[in-house]
Amino acid sequence: MIKIAFFDAKDYDINSFNKNLTDEFEVKFFETHLSIDTVSLAAGFDAVCVFVNDMIDKAVIDELVKLDIKLIALRCAGYNNVDIEYAFKKIHVVRVPAYSPYAVAEHAMALLLTSIRRIHKAYIRTRDFNFSLSGLTGFDLHGKTVGVVGTGKIGRIFIDICKGFGMNVIAYDKFPAKDSGIEYAELDEIWAKSDIISFHCPLTKETEHVVNADSIEKMKKGVVLINTSRGALVDSEALLEGIKARKIGAACLDVYEEESDVFFHDFSGHIVNDDVLARLISMLNVIVTSHQAFLTAEALENIADTTYANIREFFKDGKSINEVCYVCDKIATCPQEHKGKCF
Repeated sequence: MIKIAFFDAKDYDINSFNKNLTDEFEVKFFETHLSIDTVSLAAGFDAVCVFVNDMIDKAVIDELVKLDIKLIALRCAGYNNVDIEYAFKKIHVVRVPAYSPYAVAEHAMALLLTSIRRIHKAYIRTRDFNFSLSGLTGFDLHGKTVGVVGTGKIGRIFIDICKGFGMNVIAYDKFPAKDSGIEYAELDEIWAKSDIISFHCPLTKETEHVVNADSIEKMKKGVVLINTSRGALVDSEALLEGIKARKIGAACLDVYEEESDVFFHDFSGHIVNDDVLARLISMLNVIVTSHQAFLTAEALENIADTTYANIREFFKDGKSINEVCYVCDKIATCPQEHKGKCF
């Protein structure tokens, strides 16, 4: 039996993974994040299953190796929270590359529509029986130019949704999708021409703070920014200044660069110490959701299925189709086509 320790487990994780549990696995759910302070909880297990805010750095990797943990199973697509270079040849890492690209792309569009049509404001008003239309004027999406940064599965689905609204689409990707019919442009052109910019790229050293004071200066006045990818793509303080200067017309954020100690928790009865986040949320042209773009029944089912399949393949079949490793990440394609383990 394969023993798995789940970290940062929420009710929806427990429900979906228990629903898909078979007698080949023994699982235990921990509410706490995986960190150097909690890694000892993994003792006696074969694998750890982690999420976006678990921090698997060098110190944690060393401890996992000492505990004879063979596998880190991410139940998400991104892996910027894992030091994959240090993990190479020490411990294997797998992920869920595509749990539901529709869920994230649809959430991005939901945020955009909510923002530009002032739906969140109208909802609050009508709850108080205030049916005034003052201050609720929005704008048409039809004919507007949207810049999409990242054209993986999620980005391409978001592009299809935008085209359905009659929008003009330009996109940037370090590795453009061949024969996709997508009009690609450099980032400076994305900044200069886009009425709306949506981010669907991974967090890397190259993309960290891709939205910063310099790039914001190059953007159109009144631009709407959407981020459903990773919080650190956006320099939050630069974003705040851009909004205050009326350069950025609106921001739709499902992620935040300092979210790990805030998101997925209830602080409704407490004071949040993050001043930047508090100021962003207080602004009427900013919508923040708590990293929920992935959260659909279909996505949770796919995450559980793929995670269990990844673990099963690794321990029973000696291969790992969804393995992440430093070498593959550097060259963008795997030379062994994932027919076996990466090392």
